[in-house]
Amino acid sequence: MDIAPLKTKGDHRRALKQIEGLMRAKQDTPDGDRLDVLVTLVEAFEAKHYPIDLPDPVEAIKYHMEQTGLEPRDLVPFIGNRNRVYEVLNRKRPLTLRMVWRLHKGLGIPAESLIKVGEQAA
Repeated sequence: MDIAPLKTKGDHRRALKQIEGLMRAKQDTPDGDRLDVLVTLVEAFEAKHYPIDLPDPVEAIKYHMEQTGLEPRDLVPFIGNRNRVYEVLNRKRPLTLRMVWRLHKGLGIPAESLIKVGEQAA
């Protein structure tokens, strides 16, 4: 297996092309092993060169609401009374640690998305 580190965008493109050709490879075969290694290399390259920033906490909550069909009233057990929910959703009140914990535990919203610093209060 002649695989080398991905150092340039050209290396990245070539690896993606190879992955595309190996997508139907069976596990525990030489092609399957090659696919696993190439995917690992591409993931490492992309994490380094194209990092994805965490979403804004309010956007994370709104996205979760949209995906699960929740209404603001459904957030009352996690954030507090309905006024407080609207204050948070309208960025007039920051999330507290207790709200973050409840949203994470109760709704499964990643805590990392809810504790992003600096963009909560407008």
